[in-house]
Amino acid sequence: MLSTIRAVIVIAAALSCSAAWAQDIPSTKRTILGKYLNAKEAYDRVTAASDKVLFLDVRAPSEVMFVGMAEGVDAVVPFTDLKHPLTWDAKAGRLQLVPNAGFIPAIEAALKRKGLSRSDAIIVMCRSGERSAKAVNALAQNGYAQVWSVHDGFEGDLSKDGRRSVNGWKNASLPWSYKLDKSKLGHVLDAPH
Repeated sequence: MLSTIRAVIVIAAALSCSAAWAQDIPSTKRTILGKYLNAKEAYDRVTAASDKVLFLDVRAPSEVMFVGMAEGVDAVVPFTDLKHPLTWDAKAGRLQLVPNAGFIPAIEAALKRKGLSRSDAIIVMCRSGERSAKAVNALAQNGYAQVWSVHDGFEGDLSKDGRRSVNGWKNASLPWSYKLDKSKLGHVLDAPH
């Protein structure tokens, strides 16, 4: 009972705190729902109520494999991935990305595996907060209302010298690892290639 009360207090504090500075979120990281957490707030919320929250990493599998993954993530469900065959996107100055057509069904499956429903809390994280915002918007457009974006992501924002050293999960020294957990990659492994 006491642990449930503590979890509710932590969640309420995180939500009220994040709502107070939502106007400071860059436009590329804003969501339809207007719900944001920084990496530390996300960690606190997941730690306090892991059985009541679905924690998603929406980065590409190669990012997770080479850059690492936050401990506590329930599933890796890419929001976008590289277009195959590889194609250059001249406007963006990078390889072209395509949406994951199976994104929403994979989220529904992840919720079901955890015994949660679409009315339960979902926390979404990517590299730096832009893809997670787009993923939150896609979920909102599909009827999900309790979805938060980790606005600083796993690696954080770029510093003036072009490095991801400003904020984010890794820079906050929150627990993460290069070791992959196959059970969290189910959707990725089962998807047609």
